[in-house]
Amino acid sequence: MQNQYSSQERTATQFNAGEFVTDGIAPPMAVADRGRFIVRTYLHLFGAVLAFVGIEAAIFASGFHVTITDSMLSVSWLVPLGAFVLVSYIATRFAHTAGSLPAQYLGLGLFVVAEAFIFVPLLTIANAYAPGAIQSAALCTLLGFGGLTLVAFGTRKDFSFLGGVLGFSLVCAMVAIVASVIFGFELGTLFSIAMVVVAGAYILYDTSNVLHHYPSDRYVAASLQLFASVALMLWYLLRIFMAARR
Repeated sequence: MQNQYSSQERTATQFNAGEFVTDGIAPPMAVADRGRFIVRTYLHLFGAVLAFVGIEAAIFASGFHVTITDSMLSVSWLVPLGAFVLVSYIATRFAHTAGSLPAQYLGLGLFVVAEAFIFVPLLTIANAYAPGAIQSAALCTLLGFGGLTLVAFGTRKDFSFLGGVLGFSLVCAMVAIVASVIFGFELGTLFSIAMVVVAGAYILYDTSNVLHHYPSDRYVAASLQLFASVALMLWYLLRIFMAARR
């Protein structure tokens, strides 16, 4: 199971991001408007992270994580993975295309809940067999996200040119994941390291879109994209720490 998550949410979310952001640059906004948009985006990202942590804490405190883990691991990982991709796609469409703000929030909330559930088996295994791995992965994710955000804001460079390469990388990753499930082989630590690099590139890409491309009324969708990148980095950093502590 630990090998199987990489681009499921990014495949869904970046399909929509490419459609609504990079293919059509948002009309220029006044500096003050763009500043408000950026603040709103990162406040919503912070809220999404808090909601994710809160959901995980509630699941583990109730003991429901055991049921979820047993259920997901009792079937082929392609089943929960496919369900997650579908839910992620629907949630992202809501966030990017819905005309009403409540519908956009529904998309973000649905995505956070789906993300929380797909993480449960990995967190359960890490908590049982790799003490400290979760904390280490979370800290490294925070440092990585902060550093890459500073690079994007500091340089003000437009990283939208990465979109095509990153999309191709995710397609390759999904093919590898599906093949590993079907044929029963491990993708290994090198794959996890490669996916951390991809997640870092996505953080630069998403942050660049926040700075240069997103329309002013799509801060909910922008926060969803950033949250997806952070989650991707967290997943693979956690896998790396788990492998190192076995």
